[in-house]
Amino acid sequence: MVAPFLALVLSQAHPFDDVARVLLHPRCVNCHPAGEAPLQTDASRPHHQHVTRRIEALGTHCTACHRPNAPQGVGLPPSAAEWKMPSAELPLVFEGRSPAQLCDQLKDPARNGGLSPEALREHMAHDPRVVWSFSPGPGRTPPPLTHPRFLEAFEAWLQQGQPCPKEAPKVPKSKAPAPAERPR
Repeated sequence: MVAPFLALVLSQAHPFDDVARVLLHPRCVNCHPAGEAPLQTDASRPHHQHVTRRIEALGTHCTACHRPNAPQGVGLPPSAAEWKMPSAELPLVFEGRSPAQLCDQLKDPARNGGLSPEALREHMAHDPRVVWSFSPGPGRTPPPLTHPRFLEAFEAWLQQGQPCPKEAPKVPKSKAPAPAERPR
């Protein structure tokens, strides 16, 4: 029989689980892609108009289409103040990361934009793009938590010392036996 305290500990989720569920959702991943182009839709498809991180070097800005306070509707560009992707020098990639990799990245100022835990909290609580993602308008699925519930989970993770989940063990791929030859 498992001791009551141990049973309680074993039944609790990791403190980063809810944070990861939100940050790995398309509303966050679409602006934090592994490639050079932002992604769109719940399916995280490459951005139309061949937009890349280099858009500013080409003489325009994301806000040319993603205007602050623009009308919202199905098929219209999302709108929030300061709409842009992270820089090419520090792309802040979420796409394709495991929760453990994302957690390690968020904790490391060299890979999180130079942000302290307090600055990360501020970004998550008040950045207009983050706030928008929790109420993205018609035709877009919001993250799996409300913004207040996400902030509670984020704060709990910070208060517990920013522990990271362990990577799932790699399971070796089993080799299927060679198909038997059919008799002739």
